[in-house]
Order: sequence, then structure tokens, then C-alpha cells
Amino acid sequence: MELRDIDIFLTLCEELHFGRTAERLHITQARVSQSIKQQERRIGAPLFERTSRSVRITPIGARLRDDLRSARALIDGGLARAVGTAQGVRGTLRLGTMGALGNELRPVVEEFGARHPGAEVAVGEFHFSDPFAGLRSGEFDAQLMWLPVLEEDLTAGPVLRTEGRVLAVAEGSEEARRGSVSVEDLADHRVPDTGPDAPGYWIASMIPERTPQGRPVRRGERARTFHEVLSLVAAGRAVCPLNAHVARYYTFPGITYVPVHDAPLTEWALVWRTGAQTPLVRAFARAGRDLGVHRVA
Repeated sequence: MELRDIDIFLTLCEELHFGRTAERLHITQARVSQSIKQQERRIGAPLFERTSRSVRITPIGARLRDDLRSARALIDGGLARAVGTAQGVRGTLRLGTMGALGNELRPVVEEFGARHPGAEVAVGEFHFSDPFAGLRSGEFDAQLMWLPVLEEDLTAGPVLRTEGRVLAVAEGSEEARRGSVSVEDLADHRVPDTGPDAPGYWIASMIPERTPQGRPVRRGERARTFHEVLSLVAAGRAVCPLNAHVARYYTFPGITYVPVHDAPLTEWALVWRTGAQTPLVRAFARAGRDLGVHRVA
């Protein structure tokens, strides 16, 4: 089976639709049908059950899919490592993250390391109150940041993960007893003031200035670090929207995390200085793009 035929088969396994498979691979639908029929003749059994309304994979097709996925991953990994060696990607990529997100990026870091044995990643932390300083000063080569990033001197690369949001509230509050809350509930409380150094549009994408119905979200006391935010919330002096991974990593006395059922998903992308996309940054971005977006509930 040729590599192109493997890609056609594996894509059809995902899409279960001949037209979408053709569109995704930029080939004709006839080419997809021809490839699948050819493999079915070679194997001597159908790989898919087709009707006018649906396409379903057969048990033989499912077994072949699992085997070929593993083989394709080995081929891709070998090719990527060869390219990395040929390109001479070496040295240390200085990657900025917020809090526990360095651990959440471990699959990308491991893939990058496997492709480029001569390179490594050093993870450092930056704070939301001054989010772009580390990039602009050269402390970091790239950062994982929530979108949007609309700075003229910075480039937003591939989205590496998405996740939902929670509201940090004081334990024992009315909101803490609910199964979920709404963005509208923010208008009934104060949220932390994150200071003047972060662009307003960037903070507002996480802590909006108004609810969807137009009600103002009042700012309260200043908080420049994540732990200062948690202290305000635990004291009952603020509530704060946060990303869902926080609930897995940070238990804090006096705080309950409640899902926000109507908040938009957070998109986390790799960001670097425009014009400073080094071979290390390009290689790391490529590894993340190839792994695909990691979706977290």
C-alpha cells in the first residue's frame, strides 16, 4: 500500500464520508473511491459498509486502521527526526508559560525532543499582569498564551490546546452551591483589577468588561499574580473567571471552582516575536501543529 493510499484510508476512517475525505486531502472523490476499492480487492474483504446515507467501518477495516495508524506514526516520526538532524535544530528553546501549563504541554515537549535530540526546552513562568514583557525582552523565545494576541510585534502561531472555564468563588457562597454559573453572574460581583500593563482587550477576553447582556463587570482590588487572585477570592472580596485546568492543579483553602457553562473556549497558541522565528521556534511549532489541538473539557 502506497503512503498516499494509507493517508486516504486513515482519513476516511476519521471522516466516514468520501466527499469530506477528498476535500481534506485536496483530491477528487473518485480518487478516494478508487483507492479504497483497490485495497479491498487486495485484502479480499470490504473495509467499509456504504449506504446512500452513511459510511461505516467494518471489523477488518477497524483492525487495519489501528495497525496502519501505528505504522504511520513510526514513519512520520522517523522522517521528522531525519529532517531535524539535517536541519541541525540544536540548543535550548526558552518557553514561557503560566502556572501549570508547562506540564500540560508535556506531549509537545516530548515530541519535539524525539524529533530533535540535540535540542531541549527550558520552561519559565510569566504573569498575566505583564504578559508580553518576557517575549519583548528576549527572556523567552516563545510563550503559550490565550488568544487573541493582537500586538504588531508579536506573531500568534498554532493553537496547541483548548479548554473551558471555571469561576473561582468563595467556599460557602451561593455560587459555590450551584452546578454551574453564567457569564451574566459576573455583574453581581467584583473581579480583580489586573493592573495597567496588560492590554485591555487581552484581559477582557478572559475577564470581560461587560456581560453578554451589556451589564458592567466591576473591577475591585489589584491583583498582579495568580496567588494574589486566589487570596482575594478566598477572602470573599472578588470572584474570577479562570481556565478549567486550574481546578485540577490548584486546591486553595476557601475556594470553590464552578464551571461557567456559557463561557467561550480558551484557545492557547504559541506566540513569538515577529521576525524572530528561530529554527528552534519553527521546529517546536511544527511539532505542536503535527500533534494537533489538544481539547480539554
